[in-house]
Amino acid sequence: MSAQTEELIKIVRECSSIVFFGGAGVSTESGIPDFRSVDGLYHQQYDYPPETILSHSFYRKNPEEFFRFYRNKMLFPAAKPNTAHLVLARLEAAGKVRAIVTQNIDGLHQAAGSKAVYELHGSVLRNYCERCGAFHGLDYILHSQGVPRCQKCGGPVKPDVVLYEEGLDQDTITQAVSHIARADALIIGGTSLAVYPAAGLVDYFRGKYLIVINKSPTPRDSQADLVIQEPIGQVFGALQETLGDELPQAAP
Repeated sequence: MSAQTEELIKIVRECSSIVFFGGAGVSTESGIPDFRSVDGLYHQQYDYPPETILSHSFYRKNPEEFFRFYRNKMLFPAAKPNTAHLVLARLEAAGKVRAIVTQNIDGLHQAAGSKAVYELHGSVLRNYCERCGAFHGLDYILHSQGVPRCQKCGGPVKPDVVLYEEGLDQDTITQAVSHIARADALIIGGTSLAVYPAAGLVDYFRGKYLIVINKSPTPRDSQADLVIQEPIGQVFGALQETLGDELPQAAP
């Protein structure tokens, strides 16, 4: 175990109001690719760049092409929570972690048992008819063809994910900012902090410990009290090994 991870364990033991701010790197160990990694979607070849396909204007102009890409590259129904997700859920059950603010859209934090999860970019698990507002789950999108249509009214069904050119949900931002501002420790994990406005929420932290866990450098490293450049699963695995007997199991 590295000295940095040992320091993180001390901080977790000391603090009673921790917020975790996470990105794609949290879910890569569950088999969900990181968009900006060497092997991620941004380094693969398509008829259109992924950023274009995942934009609001492209969705409106080319919905069938959008959904072909969306089903093939954005949905991972077999993915399961990994060590980081599971340990965070146990830390929440222990009263240590008060909120998880995530840029991910995979729902794995909730699957692990976390309750206070703020999804800045929405979730692939939620889909709504644009005409009548009826809810449709992930399976409905997976088993539909072309542009999914509402079972009730026949209107187009849109994933509840924030596309490029769309704004973040203001209520989600407000609650995330409130938790970050009141935290005594903010753990940033698995994110390069390159996506705004989400990355800007870190500015609201006023607590004692700012911790960054990421395999590559981030713009916040110079401001952090602790920087751990190791795989996040490895770090949380060490947390689990050391604190396991102190943490209750999270309820599903």
